[in-house]
Amino acid sequence: MQPQISRNESAADDLQDLAALWSVGEVGAYEIVEAACAALVVGLDSPTLRILAGCTRAEADYEMPDLLPAVLDELDRVFYPQDVDVEARQDAAVRALARQLLTGKLTPRELALRIHQRFSHQLPLAVRLAELDDAYDSAAYETGDEARTLAEIDANVIAEAQRLAGPRRD
Repeated sequence: MQPQISRNESAADDLQDLAALWSVGEVGAYEIVEAACAALVVGLDSPTLRILAGCTRAEADYEMPDLLPAVLDELDRVFYPQDVDVEARQDAAVRALARQLLTGKLTPRELALRIHQRFSHQLPLAVRLAELDDAYDSAAYETGDEARTLAEIDANVIAEAQRLAGPRRD
């Protein structure tokens, strides 16, 4: 049995995942601000988190990039700067997207497509998902029991997402 993760830990993990996604252009700055607000609502708190949560939509693009590293540091989470260790930043984003599938925010097809579009077959950690996106495309042209084939591909994507998601603390 897995230990129960607290709402505060979950909110901090969600912020770290969104930071990884932001660092590769998958989410916008205001989504980080909204997650900061949600974190405060569940009881997570830090001085810079409060400042970040107070940013307006217009301020988010300018303020969030300076505030986010400090927020993650205060929450004892990892921040991957955009100009350092590209592969580690991309790996963190892949893992964050895999967790989105496992929490129902993405379908298997959406996960495979987003990974393939963002990273192609170039990122070693994500190659299997890019290949599965190719399999979805191929299944559309095959004759026979396409529903079974698509269900098999979905199952493979879910299994790969489970492997990738791993422990939340990077």
